[in-house]
Amino acid sequence: MNSAERTQELVSGQPVVNTPLRQALAGSQMLFVAFGALVLMPLITGLDPNVALFTAGIGTLVFQLCTKRQIPIFLASSFAFIAPILYGVQTWGIPATMSGLMAAGIMYVLLSQLVRWRGTALLTRLLPPVVVGPVIMVIGLGLAPMAVNMAIGKSGDGSAVLVEHGTALWLSLASLLTTLLVSTLAKGVFRLVPITAGIAVGYGMALAMGVVDFTPVRDAAWFSMPNFVAPEWHWQAVLFMIPVAIAPAIEHIGDVLAIGSVTGKDYLKKPGLHRTLLGDGLATGAASMLGGPPNTTYSEVTGAVMLTKNFNPVIMTWAAGFAIALAFVGKFGALMLSIPVPVMGGIMILLFGSIATVGLNSLIKHQVDLSQARNLCIVAVILVFGIGGMAFGIGDFSLQGISLCGIVGIVLNLVLPKERPH
Repeated sequence: MNSAERTQELVSGQPVVNTPLRQALAGSQMLFVAFGALVLMPLITGLDPNVALFTAGIGTLVFQLCTKRQIPIFLASSFAFIAPILYGVQTWGIPATMSGLMAAGIMYVLLSQLVRWRGTALLTRLLPPVVVGPVIMVIGLGLAPMAVNMAIGKSGDGSAVLVEHGTALWLSLASLLTTLLVSTLAKGVFRLVPITAGIAVGYGMALAMGVVDFTPVRDAAWFSMPNFVAPEWHWQAVLFMIPVAIAPAIEHIGDVLAIGSVTGKDYLKKPGLHRTLLGDGLATGAASMLGGPPNTTYSEVTGAVMLTKNFNPVIMTWAAGFAIALAFVGKFGALMLSIPVPVMGGIMILLFGSIATVGLNSLIKHQVDLSQARNLCIVAVILVFGIGGMAFGIGDFSLQGISLCGIVGIVLNLVLPKERPH
């Protein structure tokens, strides 16, 4: 270790990660932090958790390639796409839904080139907080009924009872309470893994109560190929998914700013926002080619970077490698699929509420004045269209949910006149 590294270690109070072994250990810690949210998203949507692990690893490597490995960031399953994927899988099937997600990735790529050409000004003009905030709120609030149904032992749509009501409540409340306590009371790195803690406690209780069917885990092979699914072209799924990319693209900018504030670097300038958006888009496109969920930058991992002061992007290369390796452990996927519905439901109550709160916080942080008729109209229409289930259809095509909200919000923002200052 040279004198500069030793000085950094003394100042930060954390070891400088400069050896392969230390880098590998730090990388495994980053994957552990991301793990709960990474696998929960595919479990909710019916995708394969092993594929999600593989595509998270591949996506992170693609992102590092696009950004010249300058940013210590990890990419994994995006919760913004839960509702659209659920609708797509139920309506058109997984292969068709993947074609829509590939289109969303291409949308990211086009946005990256727009930013490269015109800078961020045009993007923020089309997508100001008064549009993005309520769209993010719709993502969380629109999923609230699913969380409650699963918490009381029903399927996500409430059509079938999977676990007896009383047992389901015990499991869901235990998972929720654990997640709440870890989020608020835990110290250090443990505070960054509330979802993993909630799953662990809920799963342990489910085992004790005899709710878990462990047979598929015993029957699964130790090592097997993930259940990759190739996309199949479906124009309705494509048109449905493209607008969904709007809100996560804006979230992406916030995440890049956040990691920049942690490391003390301006990543919007170097390597540039156009490169980070390109990496995110190509990662999402790569995931859709294999049947995985769209990727996004993980704020949990950003928190871990801030806590550990491990700013070396090589650590994320190790995390990606571990994710890819774990994807080929067949028993792991079977174990994830054996998690009872109420355990996931309890965690989802907090998770989906948190997503809605992020949207609300966006309005507050940017001081959006809802006493202005223009802003009030935009927010009100987006919320009611999204939560109420408004849909516009032409023939076989139907536009609804987040896609409809995003388009309506952009149009209203462009056509409604701004109030003149008094």
